[in-house]
Amino acid sequence: MIKNISILLVFTLFGCEKKSISTSDLASAEKIMGLEFTQSERDSLLGTVENRRNQYEKLRSLDLTNDVAFPLYYNPHPPGMNPPKGRDRFNFNDEKTAMPENIEACAFLTVPQLAYLIRTQQVSSEALTRMYIDRLKKHGPELECVITITEDLAIKQARKADMEIARGKYRGLLHGIPWGAKDLLAVPGYKTTWGAMSYKDQVLNEKATVVEKLEEAGAVLVAKLTLGALAWGDVWYGGKTKNPWNLEQGSSGSSAGPGSATAAGLVGFSIGSETWGSIVSPATRNGVTGHRPSFGTVSRAGAMALSWTMDKLGPMTRSVEGAAIVFETIRGTDEKDRSVVDVPFQYPLPNRIKNLRVGYIASAFSDSVVSENDKASFEKLKSMGFELIPIELPAFPSYSISFVLQAEAAAAFDELTRSNRDDELVRQIKNAWPNVFREARFIPAVEYINANRARTLLIQKMTELMETIDVYVVPSFYGDNLLRTNLTGHPCVVVPNGFNDKGSPTSISFIGDLYEDGNVLAVAKAYQEATDWHKQYPPKFDVKQ
Repeated sequence: MIKNISILLVFTLFGCEKKSISTSDLASAEKIMGLEFTQSERDSLLGTVENRRNQYEKLRSLDLTNDVAFPLYYNPHPPGMNPPKGRDRFNFNDEKTAMPENIEACAFLTVPQLAYLIRTQQVSSEALTRMYIDRLKKHGPELECVITITEDLAIKQARKADMEIARGKYRGLLHGIPWGAKDLLAVPGYKTTWGAMSYKDQVLNEKATVVEKLEEAGAVLVAKLTLGALAWGDVWYGGKTKNPWNLEQGSSGSSAGPGSATAAGLVGFSIGSETWGSIVSPATRNGVTGHRPSFGTVSRAGAMALSWTMDKLGPMTRSVEGAAIVFETIRGTDEKDRSVVDVPFQYPLPNRIKNLRVGYIASAFSDSVVSENDKASFEKLKSMGFELIPIELPAFPSYSISFVLQAEAAAAFDELTRSNRDDELVRQIKNAWPNVFREARFIPAVEYINANRARTLLIQKMTELMETIDVYVVPSFYGDNLLRTNLTGHPCVVVPNGFNDKGSPTSISFIGDLYEDGNVLAVAKAYQEATDWHKQYPPKFDVKQ
């Protein structure tokens, strides 16, 4: 029995139950849209609305699977701006490191440190790979952060890396380093579950571009890691991924597995994704470094689509420099994801970092509720010689256009809703995807389009702000900063900045101008190297225990 008029309307108007449409149905629908038509206007509408329903039915006969691209590409460039041009400018090196007596002590080394040990052949890729696989098997079940250990593939890739390095064919700083993929990235021959019960046995016979680029760089895929079902939260079909600092707490999401596994030393680095906080939040909770790249710098081909205009893929690592090395490898066009543009990766020289104009959200750091850790981060930056410039985020009703995400997500999983297979998802609370997808059916196309037009105004406002600075620092969850910069596509680097009173890590975020990921990485790296928060590990998973 249908108890709610809204549900009845969506069934009636959108074809889930074939019934004739009346003018009273239209009058009820007007209330949802915030409009009011006259009776004569409703009479004129009736036939067209009925025809629209027939169009929807024919459209639904097409097989629009999640991988079918959205042909309208989001362009975050403000009017009059062209993507930067020029040569790449970066110089990342490995970091001289002594090989520990116990190979498991390598579990918490950074990417540059692991690179040095592999390049100098003090440790083999196969030995490192087997060590990480052993830790995945030992700690993965307790943390509930692993969906699939790709052991056969990993050993094959590691042996190939060792053979190439022995022959003098060194591919670069990621050669031979084991890594983990958020399980929304397709890998042939292995399940790609999206963390959801409805897709737990899904095998996609394609290779995500990010996976392919890392493979070409010689990196070794050891595991596919958990994500909250369909990239929401930290609950997946097999359980709730845990924070290795506090096993009573979830690891946050949706890049729950990458955050947890990286923090616990189960992988050398990982790849996560963010639409609205899914790298920033778990990086914070698990005490790791996260880099959300500028929109359109990393291909999402072969990754689950949630929001075509907001999804981004990026690294989760134990140091900013490690994140920069991974980003340098995975960025760039692939002729598949047409939203990606080739822009130079220009990382400032050490003696020029202090010349960058670093802003701070003045109201955030003067707010009475700002944490002591954030205040300490601000003071640390001042002591480092940065001339911090007070700024404020331009006024804009960002939350009023946030439904862009829900509309696109509902389209991406339209079949799941119409087939009622959304009942299979573990979480069925009000703000979980099943209800959100149903709610999104009531977002009018006109309002979705106008929300994106309003997004253009937000882009213009943020462009004007970034003309006065190069990078700004902000508490990671202050105001609407996380939402607005995901809507505009600006890059973010989040790094640990202490612990709260419950012993869980906290973070501070650095935001850069569009496509200027090098600047934001450089400032974040300078801050990180002036602290030691990133060098601390969850005691329960430390190899010394």
